[in-house]
Amino acid sequence: MSSTSRTVPATGRVEARADVRAHKLTKLDYKTLLDRSVALARDALLERQNEFGYLVFELEADCTIPAEYIMMMHFQDEIDVALEKKLATYIRAQQAAHGGWPLYHGGAFNLSCSVKAYYALKLVGDAVDAPHMARARAAILEHGGAARANVFTRIALALFGQLPWRGVPYIPVEIMLLPKWFPFHLDKVAYWSRTVMVPLFILCTLKPLAKNPRAVHIPELFQVPASEEPHYFRGDGGWLNVAFRALDRAGRLIDPLIPRRMRARATALALDWTLERLNGEDGLGAIFPAMVNALEAMTILGFAPDDPRRVTAKRALEKLLVAQGASAYCQPCVSPVWDTALACLALQETDDVKAQDASLKALDWLRSKQLLDEPGDWRVSRPDLAGGGWAFQFANPHYPDLDDTAVVAWAMHQSPHAARYEHSIARALDWLVGMQSVNGGFAAFDVDNTFYYLNHIPFADHGALLDPPTSDVTARVVTLLARVGRPKDRLALERAIAYLRREQEPDGAWFGRWGTNYIYGTWSALVALTQAGLSPEDPSVRRGADWLTGRQNADGGWGEGNETYYPGQTRARMASTPYQTAWALLGLMAAGRAATDSVRNGIDYLIRTQATDGLWSDPSFTAPGFPRVFYLRYHGYCAYFPLWALAAYRAATRPGSTH
Repeated sequence: MSSTSRTVPATGRVEARADVRAHKLTKLDYKTLLDRSVALARDALLERQNEFGYLVFELEADCTIPAEYIMMMHFQDEIDVALEKKLATYIRAQQAAHGGWPLYHGGAFNLSCSVKAYYALKLVGDAVDAPHMARARAAILEHGGAARANVFTRIALALFGQLPWRGVPYIPVEIMLLPKWFPFHLDKVAYWSRTVMVPLFILCTLKPLAKNPRAVHIPELFQVPASEEPHYFRGDGGWLNVAFRALDRAGRLIDPLIPRRMRARATALALDWTLERLNGEDGLGAIFPAMVNALEAMTILGFAPDDPRRVTAKRALEKLLVAQGASAYCQPCVSPVWDTALACLALQETDDVKAQDASLKALDWLRSKQLLDEPGDWRVSRPDLAGGGWAFQFANPHYPDLDDTAVVAWAMHQSPHAARYEHSIARALDWLVGMQSVNGGFAAFDVDNTFYYLNHIPFADHGALLDPPTSDVTARVVTLLARVGRPKDRLALERAIAYLRREQEPDGAWFGRWGTNYIYGTWSALVALTQAGLSPEDPSVRRGADWLTGRQNADGGWGEGNETYYPGQTRARMASTPYQTAWALLGLMAAGRAATDSVRNGIDYLIRTQATDGLWSDPSFTAPGFPRVFYLRYHGYCAYFPLWALAAYRAATRPGSTH
């Protein structure tokens, strides 16, 4: 089975379904149409199931990732000419009308992404006077030039000698030696920050110069020469930012005085930390930025090109590539556990033998991926807690996450063969409850990772250093705890419900940290609260459902842009999308509104927009990796979420249903 997502042709619609718009169908006809849509979507999803049982769809990000892949090849002087041409083709195709590159489809100009995309294209050989390069350069300069790019971009440019090292924060490898009581410590930041930063400490301490075999430079992207730029840091002006900037300056002054033995010890610690988590062909942290930094750190520390660890690290990056004819891009990571678990929930909702058999095969595969006794960074805060979680990727044993764990265990418990997974579910519940934060909520990977002052350090201009509890992850855990209903989990469940009540926005919505955005968060919370026994008349449930109803578009669907992650944009809308329509429908049906015109119109939208191959397609980005910094397009969201909603509606409106 191919892992490449399908492209739905513009003409691939079921024309007979146009009658749905006018509601001219009889009840019998509509039931037939609904059954057909569910069957088509089910069969299309089953075609994607791997022989081992899992499903995995493409996971696409902005052009930063393919640009960094090109830069990595030129840093190492290990250039695959055919590949870089394909990556460049992809990057050129994503250039927007504003001349630069956005963080998501249809988004605004982003300076840092545009600087990397421009440099990558120039490294490949694009002429500076080519029309697309001229437009990009003008847009970059209009927005302040490369000196105004974010910290990660400036570090990349410093490694290529395009700006001085004073233009990036002081992050010496001696950070590895700091005690836990120190204001900054690795254990105080999120997993993704740790895995990216540790090999980066080595790079920023040794300050290597990229091999850059074609000697490509970008002085034209600076408003003043990079060596003369006086203001690389423009903080928020708060006292914390001022204090951290003072520490940054002090560190630079004492850096020459650091004993060589101390530096060597810290470097060894950073290397050992990285190698312990290298994670085979799945890579450090199983995320692209950490994997690139690890490979480059090993290179400058003298690992030979044929060293098995360096070879494996490079292979991990190659496995993220997606080639499509003359074009190629690089995924930030892969999502087999997440895709498989959500697909199971959708298939189970169809309530037929074919789907249940496929779900059982998928759940068996998921059971084999549970992390029980492996080492993990989460054990720092919970050393006596037994393991029981799942990671997001094929392998990432140091970093199981609570969201995947809750969804996998939910699918197992909902299975007709739940007894088969009793031990796995119990271990998952024990681990999840043990990972509850003090405020009652649940985060993605860590416990009480709420050291918010660290967002003011110069390195953290991206604002994504931490992993605090969120409504959507908490909602998933609440759903599982409520469904299983173990008496010993009652207190944890009550604390989590209280957290969700506190997190509800004044307008009735919930913020969606890991999916775009308020539609995602509100669906998640409504399912959780009603599973926990709250009635449709409960004020929180009613307000959430009313908010969803009020957000419906005229075509019957729902849509929301990633702009809602920016202050003051809570009510920004976009055209309807299949996956967001499905989220809204699942939320409304959970809140007892299956029989409303709003839900019927949403179901009509899904039936009407389904392609003849049974799938849906939409180019929008479905989730933030980090709000306002990094966004993702889960290609699978247009496959399993609409199926889930259609099947749930069929079950809820079946004669005799208690929904």
